[in-house]
Amino acid sequence: MNSLSSRIRQLARQRNAVILAHTYQSADVQDVADYVGDSYGLSIEASRTPAQTIVFCGVMFMAETAAILNPEKRVIIPEPGAGCPMADMITAGELSQLKAQHPDHCVVCYVNSTADIKALSDVCCTSSNAVKIVGKLPENRDVIFVPDKHLGGWVREKTGRSMVLWDGFCPTHVRISADLIAAARAEHPNATVLIHPEAPKASRDCAHHVFSTGGMCDFVRTDAATEYIVATETGIIHTLEKQNPGKRFYPVTPQALCPNMKKTTLELVAGALEGTSGHTVTVPEEIAVKARRSLAKIIEMSA
Repeated sequence: MNSLSSRIRQLARQRNAVILAHTYQSADVQDVADYVGDSYGLSIEASRTPAQTIVFCGVMFMAETAAILNPEKRVIIPEPGAGCPMADMITAGELSQLKAQHPDHCVVCYVNSTADIKALSDVCCTSSNAVKIVGKLPENRDVIFVPDKHLGGWVREKTGRSMVLWDGFCPTHVRISADLIAAARAEHPNATVLIHPEAPKASRDCAHHVFSTGGMCDFVRTDAATEYIVATETGIIHTLEKQNPGKRFYPVTPQALCPNMKKTTLELVAGALEGTSGHTVTVPEEIAVKARRSLAKIIEMSA
């Protein structure tokens, strides 16, 4: 651990803070964190910690979710400019209009969404439990799914439900084309291909397995294979290598990078703990109450 990383760990102890890092963060940020995982899992982890300050190394919707689920704690995002293009592809006004057009539909929103969108939704979901949650909705009601059309399309394939899909997408995952997967498979013919459901259908159809980031980690841990092509943001490869030292992982393309996830640096994490940089994330109470309700249903409906 370098001197800056050591100082961050010391500051975290002094400030009674916990550092959470998404698996898409850079390797040095992951290594300095108390917990590394997917966005919702990290927010749940935050609710279990006795620490009063949460430093969330991710993008804004993740820090918002942590703040919604942990209203009594202070949530700091080291880089407030770390946004999510997909989350910004739908506004509260647009979702309200869509609901008015389909008044009998259940609204399911991917957790990769703003607090305003969560507040207008009946239930949130993650990429790991979206199929289960949509499958549990009343059969006599159709579904509005926002904001990711690719995850929504995958859920529709798996459940057979009638769904209205918003035209949102993750710019990083749509770059993962079928051609890139074919080229990676030609280079590594013995490797198992793992892909995230945010990727387009043509790409998903070229993979062996479709998993959330957490699902990839769980699968590889017990799988007998030793080589994998990873078709999601490349930051997860650091996590996978640490958890599985005897296995090899190949990015489907080195360009599968989320620029917003890479905005967080060790310097910014240190600044967030020292109070010289970073941003305290707050969500208006009237929005937080409604968003907390739709987030709580993730746990309720995942059982």
